[in-house]
Amino acid sequence: MTNGKENLVDEGLRVSLVETAFFDGDLEIPHINAPKDIIIPDGLVPFSARERSRNYRDFVCFYEHDINFRKVLTHTEEIVDDLKRFPGIITPDCSLYVDAPLCVQLTNIYLNRAVGYYLQSKGLYVVPNIRWGDERTFTTEIFRDKVAFLGVDKHSIVSIGTYGQIKTADSKRLFREGLIAMLDELEPEIVIVYGSMPDKIFHGLLNKTRFISYPDWTTRMKNKSL
Repeated sequence: MTNGKENLVDEGLRVSLVETAFFDGDLEIPHINAPKDIIIPDGLVPFSARERSRNYRDFVCFYEHDINFRKVLTHTEEIVDDLKRFPGIITPDCSLYVDAPLCVQLTNIYLNRAVGYYLQSKGLYVVPNIRWGDERTFTTEIFRDKVAFLGVDKHSIVSIGTYGQIKTADSKRLFREGLIAMLDELEPEIVIVYGSMPDKIFHGLLNKTRFISYPDWTTRMKNKSL
């Protein structure tokens, strides 16, 4: 795939991470295998706060501003040993701004899976974070595939984040519609939820899978529930 000299675009898209990957769908999104056994974390700690975790049964997550985990996207190879201190990671929550061009939304879905695939190939326990943007990413309005769910096995464990994502009426609507589409498409056994689970979004869905909710880091620190 590369000749050892990545150009600027290759480097930004981290194609070297997926040289041995399998790809899903027409858009060829890197595939992350479902784990053989489902492991439930004690808690979730954001990447930037990982040194503050006193519980090494926490999973590292990336439900924070993208700038805080830039190194994981740009220098993934250098962070592997550090992340191996933890029993698992949630794949990066690259922002899918609904007002961003579709190509940007698709690129961030790709980066989520590319980094997750690479870390899994290095022996880390990886749970896919499922993030969708506007309707084009979780319906077949544009593509034959529901792109936001490509690269993820059915009937396993996935993660989603509500923290900071459901502030407006429109963001609540999109989150609920995307969540319903994800549950129908992937039929997960376990859905990890980082943040609150408001009834306005989750009503009528709690019988579709097992949701396990974890407080956001700020709330966790206030409660001192390390």
